[in-house]
Amino acid sequence: MHNIVAKQREFYLTHATRDVRFRLQALKKLQRALVEWEDRICAALQRDLGKCATETYMSEIGMVRAGLRETLSHLRRWSRPKRVSASLAQFPSSCRVEPEPYGVALIMSPWNYPILLCLDPLAAAISAGNCCVVKPSSMTPATSEVISAMLGSLFPPEFVTTVLGGRESIGALLEQKFDYIFFTGSPVVGHVVMEAAARHLTPVTLELGGKSPCIVDETANIAVAARRIAFGKILNAGQTCVAPDYLLIHSSRKQEFIEAYGREIKRMLGETPLQNTEFTHIVNQRHFDRLMGLMQGVTPLIGGKGDAATLRIEPTLLVDVTPDSPVMQQEIFGPLLPLLTYEKWEEVEQFVLSRPRPLASYLFTTSARAEKRFVQHLSFGGGCVNDTIVHLAVHGLPFGGIGDSGMGSYHGKAGFDTFTHYKSILKKANWLDLPFRYHPYTGLGEKLLRFFLR
Repeated sequence: MHNIVAKQREFYLTHATRDVRFRLQALKKLQRALVEWEDRICAALQRDLGKCATETYMSEIGMVRAGLRETLSHLRRWSRPKRVSASLAQFPSSCRVEPEPYGVALIMSPWNYPILLCLDPLAAAISAGNCCVVKPSSMTPATSEVISAMLGSLFPPEFVTTVLGGRESIGALLEQKFDYIFFTGSPVVGHVVMEAAARHLTPVTLELGGKSPCIVDETANIAVAARRIAFGKILNAGQTCVAPDYLLIHSSRKQEFIEAYGREIKRMLGETPLQNTEFTHIVNQRHFDRLMGLMQGVTPLIGGKGDAATLRIEPTLLVDVTPDSPVMQQEIFGPLLPLLTYEKWEEVEQFVLSRPRPLASYLFTTSARAEKRFVQHLSFGGGCVNDTIVHLAVHGLPFGGIGDSGMGSYHGKAGFDTFTHYKSILKKANWLDLPFRYHPYTGLGEKLLRFFLR
């Protein structure tokens, strides 16, 4: 690991990656590779997660390609120095901000969207001019092997290299001194990453998770709400960091929603979801058992069955849920949706604000007043009004958490900014040197100083 980082730092110090033409060429290589390697990527995700080709393109390959297109369109402009007005006290001078890469970046990606959440931050890091060590998840081995092979065919290891393996590899990597660490995963591992980074004073971005609430008020269009919430729990079998984690619905719309949600599940997956081969399975037996255990003590009104042989669990709507139920004590990361009711908006605010700030929040409403209160009173990373999940598909919107759900953001220009240090430069002219800043100080000098600095 030490040799990997040392070779990348040596290459970085040649300044080759600072040339915007080098960056554009690298991003175009990655863009072409996603087309050439699409079949192999789809086959790997089918082996690891049972993910169908359409969902793989929609939620992984297509998302990365869209982000690359946006970055390629704007990278020259993002990379230019920015002029800043100089203050009168510094006359005559000019000021500018120079974007520069951090250096050698470590990107640690998770298993749930192994292509998107690896290549999206990698593209951002390359766009800013960094060298990168990529560590994909060991829980999706086929996809990690494809990532390693693809990146190895595109870039020399001193520029971009992939490290495979499990905890031992992660531990060895975190012992090294990087210039930036970008981590996507669980809060538990996020703590470990941040502690390791602190030893070297390395800046970090942490993309974590949390229990993202989905609120349906009394004015909501229930048919639309049921369809879009069902999409959020079916996509990747709910193994999405911004999936709606629990439902807070006005009591007057509860029964109508239950009926509509059941219809949408059947419409999307058929009468027997466990036999639908296009429905993604749970990543492994341990997570399957954990999810089945979360249904203890509550009532699965819709769904509730699992098939250990295929690792699939039906999209499930849970009732008789209390704030103390096990399913409300951890991020679900599966196709289970606990339902709780409320009577007044103040109950929603009290419930959500008394818990760690989530990565996402969703509101279904036709009330402008409710939308304003949702946006202004609740704190969360990002979200949607009258939809779920799709805010992360807009590359102009920074994506990231707050508080327990993470720190920092990326996507589009925000991704370039994340991997960029903005260096401030003031250039002073030599033909005039105002004397009042120098000793000895005089009464006139102080008056001039106060005139300029007021």
